[in-house]
Amino acid sequence: MRNWLAFALAWGLILGGAFFASRVQTDGGAVTITEVRIPAEEGVTVSALLYKPAGATAAKPAPGVLVSHGYINTREMQSPFAIELSRRGYVVLAMDMTGHGYSGGIVGTAGFGGPAALRHLKSLPFVDKAAIGLEGHSMGGGPILAAAKADPDGYRAIVLEGSTPGLLGAPAPENPRNLAVVFGQFDEFAGLMWGVPKGGDIETSAKLQKVFGVTGPVEEGRVYGDIAQGTARLLLNPPITHPWEHFSASGVGGAVDWFQRTIPAPNAKPVSDQVWLSKELGTLVAFIGLVGLILATFDLLIGLPVFAALAQPAQPVVERRDGRWWLMLAITAILPALTYFPLMKVGQVFFPMAPFPQWVQNQLVFWALGTALISLILGVFLKNRAVFTNRWVPAILASLATMAVAYASILVVDGLFKVDYRFWVLGLKPLDATRAMQLPGYLILWTLFFLVAMRGLAGHIAVKGEGLIASLGWAKIAMAGGFLIMVVWQYATLFSTGLLLTPKEPLNTVIAIQFVPLLGVIGVIGAWTYRRTNSYVPGALICALFISWYVTSGTANHRQPGFEPQLPGAAAPAKK
Repeated sequence: MRNWLAFALAWGLILGGAFFASRVQTDGGAVTITEVRIPAEEGVTVSALLYKPAGATAAKPAPGVLVSHGYINTREMQSPFAIELSRRGYVVLAMDMTGHGYSGGIVGTAGFGGPAALRHLKSLPFVDKAAIGLEGHSMGGGPILAAAKADPDGYRAIVLEGSTPGLLGAPAPENPRNLAVVFGQFDEFAGLMWGVPKGGDIETSAKLQKVFGVTGPVEEGRVYGDIAQGTARLLLNPPITHPWEHFSASGVGGAVDWFQRTIPAPNAKPVSDQVWLSKELGTLVAFIGLVGLILATFDLLIGLPVFAALAQPAQPVVERRDGRWWLMLAITAILPALTYFPLMKVGQVFFPMAPFPQWVQNQLVFWALGTALISLILGVFLKNRAVFTNRWVPAILASLATMAVAYASILVVDGLFKVDYRFWVLGLKPLDATRAMQLPGYLILWTLFFLVAMRGLAGHIAVKGEGLIASLGWAKIAMAGGFLIMVVWQYATLFSTGLLLTPKEPLNTVIAIQFVPLLGVIGVIGAWTYRRTNSYVPGALICALFISWYVTSGTANHRQPGFEPQLPGAAAPAKK
């Protein structure tokens, strides 16, 4: 009965959190959200979510805004902008860049999908074609600037959040109409974007001064040019980081304010009136419910006769937390953090190829497998004395069944509420057919890593006689503690000096943020399943399925049949 109650509670968190998030993002039902598929150049299809306020009709068209996420993200990352703009009466089209999410092609295909998305937005009968705005975060500046270049008179204003014209060679107009630049004082990409070492120095950027048409420092908050003539320029430089530009009141508020000034809102509201964070809290609750569902489902399964052989009490060999235990905890926690930057760098040689088309995920699995190899070498000297009860066939079947239930839950949430499991940089969504075909190759590699990691966790960190809460807590520290220290150290340095501890690693630093909660979840799953089976195998398999699903669903494709492999910083891809 207790297992069924836990199962029901998990579903309650999932459905309750998703329902609450849905009510927020639809403004209590006043905004409808629908899936859109848009044919684009080079034979690809662009995916998007359309936010339509009730007041937008063919008889009374509303202004529209096209919004785009950044690299290795998806359209849901722009929901704070979409929520705040749509509740003010704007029709919002939140697109997946090509090579991302459910859009086809690879990174950069068809102007990142921006021109096609803009054409679609302007084709809607309930959209005022003379009142169009464009907003993009980071690489998301690529599609909206490509759209502006393709249709110079087809929009009224642009907001670049942590972005820049011509990023990585992307097409862009020479003189964008009514441009606002929102760039954080602690943006990790200041050098790449604007050629200055720190985000707080952006007013001295020669590139920015050229865009603004001035010869000296740009004054923050001052409107240069004329809105009516389309020549207006505005710089906002709030004290935020690159990931906060799309997840902060100042980042979102800067875009909302500029659009309300340049494209009057049908239902204008003060910039301070923002509700998007409530939606994120709702989907966070649903994400927590998902973790609970995985644990509860596994418990229910091993109670069935077909999986009963898996149910074995854990037999830790560690008697107490002595010097050896603390050493193993330190190695387990710190080693992945120490290897992260060097192995991610070397992992760039793992180029996109047919079974492994995602360049960033290729680097991640290179890091994971390299760390596992080092762990195995250390294991020769730090022997794992644990005796495990490994039953591979039922473990494989139970793990698959557990994650099948977890995956079914996100299909339910997506179908009923049009939300996914996410909070800020953490996001998990259903796979489309293309990404589902990509998952098996990555699953094999992640499984190899987790078999090593979970064996070490169970054999070295578990202590005889410790309670459930202590066991889960220490497992989280062992798996995520090193990354937490690394991320805190990076950002403490950034906030105190204006530069990251590793200033040449901005992308990998941002990627590392999400691994703090992810590795914590992995620790919980590993400790939980070991306590019930005396085996590291079920936990390893569940974690491999979870992480390969997570990364594959949200990471960019750099190779697809019919397109030349495309890497960040290269020219636009050529069609075969």
